[in-house]
Amino acid sequence: MKLDAIEVITLFIDDIDEAKSFYQTVFTPDILYEDDVSAVLKFSGTLVNLLKSTEAPELVAPSTVAKPSSGSRVLLTIKVDDTDAVCAELHRRGVTLLNGPVDRPWGRRTAAFADPSGHVWEIAQDLG
Repeated sequence: MKLDAIEVITLFIDDIDEAKSFYQTVFTPDILYEDDVSAVLKFSGTLVNLLKSTEAPELVAPSTVAKPSSGSRVLLTIKVDDTDAVCAELHRRGVTLLNGPVDRPWGRRTAAFADPSGHVWEIAQDLG
């Protein structure tokens, strides 16, 4: 059995309208499906499902859904050709960076930002 193809990443969202607006502004993805509690966005070969956190408990039971105030529990990385150019575009779109751009000792130039529910996204450029 080979489990190596990520099909969907589901992010638990507090305010679905705010999240959809953020993702449409920042990433401009195609929306494949949406209703009152979710939106499925297409990112190249991967789908990102924005799901209202009130709908999530049954998906992770018996575990619980963490509150946004509990801190970061995931970092989603997008490879880019020019971190500085992408940061300039993010700034133009009203996104505030958490950190960066910064050259990392492992050979990447990165910057990070968070969506309205606190999910942290990183953009990363190979320096080598």
